[in-house]
Amino acid sequence: MTTVLIADDQHLQRLGFRMLLESQDDLTVVGEATNGMEAVRLTARLRPDVVLMDIRMPGQDGIEATRQIVATGDRTRVLILTTFDLDEYAYAGLRAGASGFLVKDALPEELLSGIRAVATGDAVVAPSLTRRLLDAYVKHLPVDGTSQSGAPVMDERIAALTEREREILTVIGQGWTNPEIAARLHLAESTVKSHVGRILAKTGARDRVQAVILAYDARLVEPT
Repeated sequence: MTTVLIADDQHLQRLGFRMLLESQDDLTVVGEATNGMEAVRLTARLRPDVVLMDIRMPGQDGIEATRQIVATGDRTRVLILTTFDLDEYAYAGLRAGASGFLVKDALPEELLSGIRAVATGDAVVAPSLTRRLLDAYVKHLPVDGTSQSGAPVMDERIAALTEREREILTVIGQGWTNPEIAARLHLAESTVKSHVGRILAKTGARDRVQAVILAYDARLVEPT
C-alpha cells in the first residue's frame, strides 16, 4: 500500500484528490495539509511514501516545504502539482528535490501513474514541460561554463563517470527513456538500467529528474 499526504490550500481540491486516490486498492491518503509548514510537520509524523505538493499556498509555500522534507533524508518523495504549466516556480521545486512535476489538469490515470512511479523511486515530469522548464533554467547558467565562483562546471560527480555513463547521462538529459536509450545505443534494457543506477549512485542524484538537472548544470545538454 502506497501512503499519500495531500498538501493543498483548497478544500475541494484536496477532497477531489482524496476521492480519486482512495478509489484505488493500492493507494491510501494518510493526511491533509493546508500549507507548507503543516505539510512538513505531518510528513515528519506520518512518513508518507509520497506528498502531493501544491506550490502556491499561504505562509510557507510548497517549494520551501519540499526543500525541508527532502533535507531530512527520509524516504518520502514529493510530487509537485500546480495549476499553471508555465509556473515560474516549477523548476525551483525540482531543484528543491521534488521527484516529479505535474499540472492539476492531468488526466486521472496520469496522476495515479505518477504517484506510483515516484513511490517506487522513479521520477515523473509532464512531458510537455520538461524541455521548456530546463531550457528556461539553463539561460541563467554562466555562459563561460564555470560556476559563479569560477569553479569548473564539470565537477567531480561528472569526472567520476565512465565515458559510457557520461554518454547515457547526456541522453537522459535530452529526455530519452530507457527503451529509447537501449534501442539507439544498441544495448540491452537491463544494461541501461544498470548504467542509470550507477550514474545515480556516483553523482548522488536522488532520481532521474535530478540527473537531468545535473546534465544541464554540467553543460552536457544545451538548450534548443
